Amino acid sequence: MTRTRRLSPQAEGVLRALAADPSEWRYGYELGREVGLKAGSLYPILMRLADRGLLESSWESVPVAGRPPRHLYRLTGTGLAAATEVAAPAVEESAAERDRPGTRRSLRGAW
Repeated sequence: MTRTRRLSPQAEGVLRALAADPSEWRYGYELGREVGLKAGSLYPILMRLADRGLLESSWESVPVAGRPPRHLYRLTGTGLAAATEVAAPAVEESAAERDRPGTRRSLRGAW
């Protein structure tokens, strides 16, 4: 029996960032800046997501002269499904917050 731990909020953020354009290969540094994670947190998350089969990784095929090749990441089909699951509760939560009685609403454009 395989037991799967729940994803951390940081890992969920990485999945959401990759789901913005699931077919695009992304660099770790670029992802880290987007989701606000430093390398010491980001790369272990990327490795765990790849180990779970949610990401595929590859080395840059044509590195820039004077710089070592970079690792690239993108979602697998399973990863895209997981990213969709992660995004669904966030959408439901924001709708519930918006519809809750007593919630202040913006009056922009009301005048």
